Amino acid sequence: MQVVHPGTSGAASTAVSRGAAECCLTNRHVLQVYPQGCDVCNHLSLFLCVADYDKLLPGWSHFAQFTIAVVNKDPKKSKYSDTLHRFCKKEHDWGWKKFMELSKVLDGFTVADTLVIKAQVQVILDRPNRPFRCLDSQYRRELVRVYLTNVESICRRFCEEKRQRLSWLRDESGCFRSWWLGLHPERQKQLSREKGEAILKGIVKQFFNEKEVTSTLVMDALFCGCRQLEKLGRDKDCLPEGFSQPTVVVNGRTSTFSFALDALDIAAQLNQEFIPALREDKALALCSDSFALRGVIDDLSDLRRDALERDEKRLAELGRKTVEMFALSHIFTQQLERAYRDYECEQRMRDLIAEEEAEGRLKDEQAAARAAADKEKKAKKRERQRAKKEAERAKREADAAAAVTQDQQEKQLLAVLQKPEQQLQQQQQQLGQLHGIQQGQQLPNGILPHSSTRSSGNSRRQQQQQQLGLANTSSRPGSRAYPAAAVGPSRPGSAGPNSSSRYNSSSNSPLVGLSATSSEALSNTDTDSDSSSSSSSSRGFTPVRRHHSQQLQHQQQQQQSRPGSAHSS
Repeated sequence: MQVVHPGTSGAASTAVSRGAAECCLTNRHVLQVYPQGCDVCNHLSLFLCVADYDKLLPGWSHFAQFTIAVVNKDPKKSKYSDTLHRFCKKEHDWGWKKFMELSKVLDGFTVADTLVIKAQVQVILDRPNRPFRCLDSQYRRELVRVYLTNVESICRRFCEEKRQRLSWLRDESGCFRSWWLGLHPERQKQLSREKGEAILKGIVKQFFNEKEVTSTLVMDALFCGCRQLEKLGRDKDCLPEGFSQPTVVVNGRTSTFSFALDALDIAAQLNQEFIPALREDKALALCSDSFALRGVIDDLSDLRRDALERDEKRLAELGRKTVEMFALSHIFTQQLERAYRDYECEQRMRDLIAEEEAEGRLKDEQAAARAAADKEKKAKKRERQRAKKEAERAKREADAAAAVTQDQQEKQLLAVLQKPEQQLQQQQQQLGQLHGIQQGQQLPNGILPHSSTRSSGNSRRQQQQQQLGLANTSSRPGSRAYPAAAVGPSRPGSAGPNSSSRYNSSSNSPLVGLSATSSEALSNTDTDSDSSSSSSSSRGFTPVRRHHSQQLQHQQQQQQSRPGSAHSS
């Protein structure tokens, strides 16, 4: 079997038996072919190996994407395989042990005992920090028709995720609008701008994957998108026909990404589908389906070239939309959302402070109302106490005034009661004097026998009678003290017609020898005492009882009958 290796430097052929065959593609790589399989049976094994790998220094490596194809007579049946690998001294070869079964090799793949194997290698920049051109034009065109749908699905999925991430702009559109319009224009420009280095590094980190074949094609698309945005930043009129107005532009002088529209307009566009659907041309579709997906560019017709150009434009548009969405998401998330959330926090803090102040004012008002109510209650209580004290003082004053009035009335009454007693005493004194005078006239030689002793005994007797009468009267509760002068036979005529004499003749009374004049005076005195007692009883006072007078008379008789008295002597 003869194997032909069309490499980058030209075609080469090698006779292959049951062993392995090598063909140098470039000064760096060699294609290894195992017709009977490598560690497998009934399979064709193909590997890409680094040339002179035994001479490589430790630490050497490079990253490459390569495609190996076994060509069939019918181009649609050709077998293609693509992969990415980082070559180093330890892993100097990479490929497929089971590239295809040997039974299928004879099905149109060999012509005149010849098998054509095509390989293409693309060395890729190692560890990039921004989107870059990974593939040359011919290799990219071959990959576009194969992986364009995969690239579009990757870009759509990413844009949809970011659009959902920015859904808070739709949910909080009113608050965001009021906050954004309240900012100063310079502050708006500052928030809607971001350095290009941070965004480009993020793009590479997001989309460049060394294990995905489509990552190089995506990186080419992103590179084309960044170039378009940079052109639009210099001149907005250079927008290709059929392309939508960009939302983000790149300033090449300052290497910054900034909004091409107002943030509110961009937020409105995010509510719609960000990547428009592809308008399929039926003529181009039929043309592309009538040819092989991978073929030599010189054999293509004009329609095929138009289809490839359309795919290139579509790839560039996908890259531009993806870069725009990444930049929008980065700016909205890192700049606008942070500032807006800070504004919300400050607003909430102000609302909380205002609420706390309102609650504090309400508590103060309630406390003031309670204090006023307590003060009013205390004032009413003090007023009641003061009124009570005033009433008590008035009552005490009234009681004192009533007591004074009663004392005055009692004094007046006592004076009224004492006046007849004084008159009676005066009359008794006059009667005693008159009696003494009369006795003095009857005795011979003008001698008054026992006159002084008798008069003193009479006066002493009268005082005892008065004291006894007052004691008996005051001993009864609620009774008034009456003068003792009223005690005795106060009613006229109680002792008969000859009652003018108070003592019997058997008692050795000194009144036996009284004249008619003295008897009349005595009766008059008795009559006056009766009249005074009756007047006092008519005023509401109870007269002295009869047994009191009897007791007094008995006491007087006992005193007169005492041995050693003046009369007995």
